[in-house]
Amino acid sequence: MAEAFALWPATRALIRIEGADSRAFLQGIVSNDVNKVSPARAIYAALLTPQGKYLHDFFIAEVDGALVLDCEAARRDDLLRRLSRFKLRSKVSLAPGPEGFAVALIYGAGAAPALGLAAARGSAVRFAGGVAYVDPRLAEIGARAIVPLEPGRAALAAAGAVPGTEADYDRRRLELGLPDGSRDLEIEKSILLENGFEELAGVDWDKGCYMGQELTARTHYRALIKKRLVPVRIEGPAPAPGTPILAGEAEMGAMRSARDGVGLALLKVDAIAGALPLTAGTARIVPNRPSWLKLPELQADPAPLRRG
Repeated sequence: MAEAFALWPATRALIRIEGADSRAFLQGIVSNDVNKVSPARAIYAALLTPQGKYLHDFFIAEVDGALVLDCEAARRDDLLRRLSRFKLRSKVSLAPGPEGFAVALIYGAGAAPALGLAAARGSAVRFAGGVAYVDPRLAEIGARAIVPLEPGRAALAAAGAVPGTEADYDRRRLELGLPDGSRDLEIEKSILLENGFEELAGVDWDKGCYMGQELTARTHYRALIKKRLVPVRIEGPAPAPGTPILAGEAEMGAMRSARDGVGLALLKVDAIAGALPLTAGTARIVPNRPSWLKLPELQADPAPLRRG
């Protein structure tokens, strides 16, 4: 049987949204189509400034008829405050919770089968009194669950998932090129499409208007993407987030999060092919284009990131 690992990150928190207008309320605000959320499907989405810059990203699942957002714990209060500004007279309630529930990350080759999930990203099932779903961004990273803490622990153990570690999950995330919220995206500065939101199913082009849609659509249809967030191999000491990445004296991008010789970097498209020698601080930086990344400017097939 393929292995599955379970991690309960303290860095994640929940917001419960319910009421007659809950879907219509969110639909006019976030980047993805909230009407696609159901007991059988979860989505990934973002909240933007009116100018189309990143504020928050989160997962949205349905639990007992309510919409539940899996978001950054340290920034949950800020997200709640921003969402509350749009309530007006909508019949909707927003609050932390559900009480007693927590987020679990389930990864490894056996993650989806252990939870009874189809392999398709976003596929969801009822699990341990809550919901489990394949990560809507990329199935290769595994699954997530929003469940009551103790029943969830017991159910995951019964399903064969053994305790995982934050370091192991983080390495996998970095190797696959997945951003981790505000660790990798600059608040009020980052543009979604530079950071993989189209390929990682965080934007719906047919849903209608939402805050920040104009810039996002213009960037997409006019092919205005000049930089992309990509995995990199780091040869030398890991540069701090924000460290400039240079080709000689020319600035080609900046580092984001990193661990154990792998990291993410926002790079100019012409630096991703790997022909230019890149440095950040005293480290050598080697881009590794992930297989999911669309780059029409580069005709060569993407090379998978080498582990280890």
